[in-house]
Amino acid sequence: MKLIFAGTPAFAAAALEALIADGQQISLVLTQPDRPAGRGLKLKPSAVKTLALAHGLRVEQPLTLKTPEAQQMLREVGADLMVVAAYGLILPQAVLDLPARGCLNIHASLLPRWRGAAPIQRALQAGDAESGVTIMQMDAGLDTGAMLSIYPLTLSPLETGSSLHDKLAVLGARAIVETLAKLDQIKAQTQPDSGVCYAHKLTRQEAVVDWTQPASVIARMIRAFNPVPGATTVTPDVTLKLWMAESQEGHAAPGLVLSADASGILVGAGQGLVRITELQAPGGKRLLARDFVAGHPGLPGTLWV
Repeated sequence: MKLIFAGTPAFAAAALEALIADGQQISLVLTQPDRPAGRGLKLKPSAVKTLALAHGLRVEQPLTLKTPEAQQMLREVGADLMVVAAYGLILPQAVLDLPARGCLNIHASLLPRWRGAAPIQRALQAGDAESGVTIMQMDAGLDTGAMLSIYPLTLSPLETGSSLHDKLAVLGARAIVETLAKLDQIKAQTQPDSGVCYAHKLTRQEAVVDWTQPASVIARMIRAFNPVPGATTVTPDVTLKLWMAESQEGHAAPGLVLSADASGILVGAGQGLVRITELQAPGGKRLLARDFVAGHPGLPGTLWV
């Protein structure tokens, strides 16, 4: 089949690389415009653009797909199918209708659970035992289309947003290749009405740790928001980023640092204790707790808010 691929970050690049390796005919790659990045704020191409250009594929970066010009460009490709993965732009109905076989989306959750923008982080926040990838026939709704294939994944006890992203990127790449191989034999299944929930967009405001929450909730949030947007807490001196944590039994005032040693920094919560095992000071590197504690004496007894 003649394909259009639409995607932007590394998650999508993994799928594009798999489709290229599978010998698919990719006539056009759509990705978001280059964005400023780094200290110099130089324009940086997306992971998908970098990969596509390395393989000599045609790349277009429209600001929107709602204009007649953008839609005419897609129409001229004459694609059989569009594959979409973390593209970041809304596909209007006119675009969904252009490919002969419609548009397939690689969604990083077990639909209908965690429709929306941040399924990886929300699954970890909620303490889900499993996640996965759903290949879905796109329609005008928010991740509401019929499901072609489902690939579940059991989550490890200390899964982070980073580790789950990487696992689902690999799984999504496998899922789209296998789904295309048997597309003619698949009967799409309508999503059930039960179990629907939404993975709302992440905000920096919600990444500030509320130490009055139960320790299990705080630890899951810290792991889910690793690396984006990154959980933060305010100490008497600086604002720290917290990258890795686990909960345990115990009692202390919320935000009170009980101890700080090579095993971690133990902080009180609304219920239980949180052990911070990786963190970062402003302008510094991410450090394991044992290395951070060595350079920051006097942590026990301080109050984090």
